Amino acid sequence: MTVRPIRPDDVPAVVGLVRELADYEKALHEARLTEEQLTGVLFDESPALFGHVAEKDGEVVGVALWFLNFSTWRGTHGVYLEDLYVQPQHRGGGLGKELLRTLAEVCVQRGYSRLEWSVLDWNTPSIEFYEAAGAVPMDGWTVFRLTDDALAHFADDRRTR
Repeated sequence: MTVRPIRPDDVPAVVGLVRELADYEKALHEARLTEEQLTGVLFDESPALFGHVAEKDGEVVGVALWFLNFSTWRGTHGVYLEDLYVQPQHRGGGLGKELLRTLAEVCVQRGYSRLEWSVLDWNTPSIEFYEAAGAVPMDGWTVFRLTDDALAHFADDRRTR
């Protein structure tokens, strides 16, 4: 078992894992990520995304993809965990915990004040996993999102008045 930063040759496997996660979350039709896109955001001059993979016997079987956010209240960066996924046949051996622990270590080493993420309300196994790690749900907060036509319409709203 190894957890390490993503390398360019991991990109095809990572895209595959993202698609597996999307399928697990019943949203495969929304997963549009390409290898070219992922390579660009991970490995260009100013990366917008970072990640670690979990390997077992030399095969990439898990991934954590994350980016920096900022807490104005704390005055420090934090890590937002976009995706954490370990293939079902490799769960229970500590890979998910090691991926999450690695991100916690990044936060502590760099002086970041938060590690946070979202989880679907119905995903009880993940919720229990996160709570066992000491994470607490942010009750009272609701995630909002603008995408696709709604995003374009809202962005254009001022110009059409």
